[in-house]
Amino acid sequence: MREQILGLITPMMAIVFVTVFLVLWQRGKMGRYVLAFAGAYFFFALGFGATHILPDSGAFYVFHLTQAFYAAGSACVIWGAVNRVGQRVSLPALGLTYLISAITLAVAVSISAETGPRLYIVNTAYGVMFLLGTLALMQAPKSTAIDTLIIVLFAISATQFFVRPVLTLLIAGGSNATDYRESIYYSVLSVAVTIQSLMTAVTLIGACTWDKLVAERERAERDVLTGLLARRAFEQDALAIIERAKQEGVPVGLVVADIDHFKAVNDVYGHQAGDKAIAAFGTVISSMIRNSDIAGRIGGEEFCILAWNCDTDRANAMAERIRRRIGETVIAGIPADHRLTASFGVAGRREGEGYGKLFARADAELYRAKDSGRNRVCGEDGSAAPIALSVTGGLREATA
Repeated sequence: MREQILGLITPMMAIVFVTVFLVLWQRGKMGRYVLAFAGAYFFFALGFGATHILPDSGAFYVFHLTQAFYAAGSACVIWGAVNRVGQRVSLPALGLTYLISAITLAVAVSISAETGPRLYIVNTAYGVMFLLGTLALMQAPKSTAIDTLIIVLFAISATQFFVRPVLTLLIAGGSNATDYRESIYYSVLSVAVTIQSLMTAVTLIGACTWDKLVAERERAERDVLTGLLARRAFEQDALAIIERAKQEGVPVGLVVADIDHFKAVNDVYGHQAGDKAIAAFGTVISSMIRNSDIAGRIGGEEFCILAWNCDTDRANAMAERIRRRIGETVIAGIPADHRLTASFGVAGRREGEGYGKLFARADAELYRAKDSGRNRVCGEDGSAAPIALSVTGGLREATA
């Protein structure tokens, strides 16, 4: 009776965790990794329940059934944790590990009722699976405190699976399955497994909650139309990047861009076309900057790019590439023979200069580009790129 009561605690807790993960996944609109965590604890609940509810827990079919549930749960939790941090783990490798252990286990069970061989086979397989997961998690480029905690828990899981058979045989001896399940050691082990499962589940729930908070914060920092940073978020990141550039002696370039005659776009083709024009411009910028650069929409039709390790000449070249690309882009809602154009101002950071002064100089170059006829890049070297295909004339004629 004692063992049955203790044994039912873990599956009941697992069902609670399944519910929590499902709510996070559905209500929070989170990634598939949260659904994988729910699946993991569902399989764990089935395995724990089968172990203590089925009448003959030492039977051949019960042993294999429970190990199949545990293996499926382990694969789900490993895949979910690794997928959460943008890494990959080989599902075929996890499956092959279980298949080899299942075949070997079938042979061992058919030969002897002793628990020793079974424990070594099963626990070694789980240890290998969690070791693969731990190694994959360690390859993630960034890690927060909760990411580190998950890695530690996975490493502990892998280690205890390798160590558990040795401790079991030393303490409980090579008894048969029935005597093993009636031992005090098995009761203590069940409690330890329950505690470990609880710690892992709470940590994973904490990680999912943290991910949701980060996603909401990033959503608040992003412009809805373009997906670029909103003004406040851009300026905060720019201040941090410029401070880092000062310390490391790395050049940074600032590009300020403004869509030409944007009011005419709205007046002639409507605000929906104007929104699509802004979205298209944001897409062009996103596709043409590097991961080390940041870009934001800082006004209605005004955009800003801060390029890391980029002097004025290279910033000018980048702005010119963006200018040409937007001039070639067909905007939904605007006739195909018309093209959106933009003006650009470029400045490179000077020694000791902060974001405010750098922006003021780039903005001055932007106004010089507008005064020079628009659809061009103006940099501090006095250059102004020639005008290419333009929608401006057609819009002015339409609004005249």
